Amino acid sequence: MPVLRIALAQANPVVGDLAGNSAQVLDYAVRARDRGADLLALPEMFLTGYPVEDLALRASFVEASRQAVADLAARLSSAGAGELVVIVGYLDRLAGASARLGRPHGSPQNAAAVLHRGAVVARYAKHHLPNYGVFDEFRYFVPGDAPCVVRVCGVDVALAICEDLWQDGGPVAQTRAARAGLLLVINGSPFEREKDDVRLELCRRRAAEAGCALAYLNMVGGQDELVFDGDSLVVSADGAVHSRAAAFAEELVVLDLELPAAEPGRWVDAVLPAGALAVGPAVADLPGPTVADRLDDDEQVYRAITLALRDYVRKNGFRSVLVALSGGIDSALVAAIACDAVGAQNVFGVSMPSEYSSQHSRDDAADLARRTGCAFRTVEIGPMVDAYRAELDLSSLAQENLQARVRGTALMGISNTEGHLVLATGNKSELAVGYSTIYGDAVGGFAPIKDVPKTLVWQLARWRNLQALRDGATAPIPESSIDKPPSAELRPDQLDSDSLPEYAELDAVLDSYVEQDLGADRLLAAGFDRALVERVLALTDAAEYKRRQYPPGPKISFRAFGRDRRLPITNRWRERPTVSEP
Repeated sequence: MPVLRIALAQANPVVGDLAGNSAQVLDYAVRARDRGADLLALPEMFLTGYPVEDLALRASFVEASRQAVADLAARLSSAGAGELVVIVGYLDRLAGASARLGRPHGSPQNAAAVLHRGAVVARYAKHHLPNYGVFDEFRYFVPGDAPCVVRVCGVDVALAICEDLWQDGGPVAQTRAARAGLLLVINGSPFEREKDDVRLELCRRRAAEAGCALAYLNMVGGQDELVFDGDSLVVSADGAVHSRAAAFAEELVVLDLELPAAEPGRWVDAVLPAGALAVGPAVADLPGPTVADRLDDDEQVYRAITLALRDYVRKNGFRSVLVALSGGIDSALVAAIACDAVGAQNVFGVSMPSEYSSQHSRDDAADLARRTGCAFRTVEIGPMVDAYRAELDLSSLAQENLQARVRGTALMGISNTEGHLVLATGNKSELAVGYSTIYGDAVGGFAPIKDVPKTLVWQLARWRNLQALRDGATAPIPESSIDKPPSAELRPDQLDSDSLPEYAELDAVLDSYVEQDLGADRLLAAGFDRALVERVLALTDAAEYKRRQYPPGPKISFRAFGRDRRLPITNRWRERPTVSEP
């Protein structure tokens, strides 16, 4: 059987940066060529970045993407990589399409181009358009319906894009009918907890259905609320894992696959000659395929958030971040993540104590700065709060919230003056029940732990400290920040438990209500206490207007607030039990 040397570029694009993304393709192509690859693949919509959202409806952007593909083909040839078969995702449009109801204007398509010898020799448009969770592709694209099979070095390679793999039939069935030797799937599949195991089983099942090896290539990097984890893999028709890339890392995976020869007489979209014009010692036999170590759940989540923050800062032109350090666990975890993401030298912590701030909280904030090496300053907010109180007749609750809002104003003032990106430090549990102050602790440009329940916050903090100790480094988070009862410290002796259920109980209800979308009656049937259910659901339903104003943050769960869970603010429906007390 022929041996096909494939290169999978697990790469990190920037949305809208056609020139920069094209430059990345050229770099990967030269590297793949020098390692003797016959075929190089890049992820879904790599040239444009993904997701492009309403940019897909802008005719100028669609045409710029189409031109970028044509220009890229020519530049690959000029760079000496024209013999390499390059498959890259981009934004195309359906030729000759007429306008009609329900079709996006201009008929954009999520497509893949096959580039060879300076030209686009074949194209494929995504068949199945996801329209659930964070996806809204019916709004942006029209589906394709034609298969695409290209013959590379005597092997028939069928193409598919992301959701095509998740739906029964379609390109997978077409691959089997074409008797292809390889099904190549390019993806922009966002991270969420435990999704790596789901992907592996899906790839095994689809490889068996297609009757051939399957190469699954996923992008990596952060894009607003989404983070892509890579985790690209190759499985054989019998489900054996041939290779698996590292998670959360850019990587060029090059491997040899022994695949069935193409059957003579079968129709294909293009017949492409054997391989790259490779030179030098790098073309020597490759080492055996590698399977990267799997990460445990806590490390996956931590690295996902770290990557999301790093890319949000980098891709949006910031150089540094500002974190309010209260001495509590949330701000401590955010600060640790920020130091790992952008370097401690680019993290600026500020303590803003009030008359109710305990000495141990002040000390813990300073201790975290010493442990991590981030910059640290103290801004006493008492005089600012007193100035407001002297001018306004405020209720006790308003006086509590005033402290948070003065802190928010101070943070944004420092940000405006010094150019730092402010990080909001609220967690998913607080966000769910509205336990935050609009224009106070909710201010910021990015919220790293927005999708992290409070119980997981503690878990991640302990994991990060343990990881540091294993590496022989200083644990970044003070143990007292982890162990002490959480408190907003806006009034004497205040604890979160004064206003909320214990977090273990709260998170259990929220997981069922938010993640699984269970109604009140089903929560009672699952064994939750009626009073607890009624209290948590009432708080959650009433806080939608607050959540809508919260900064973006990375999705790590099955159902994040915002892109995943979208409810009207003006809404008189309240979820209440209909089942009577026994």
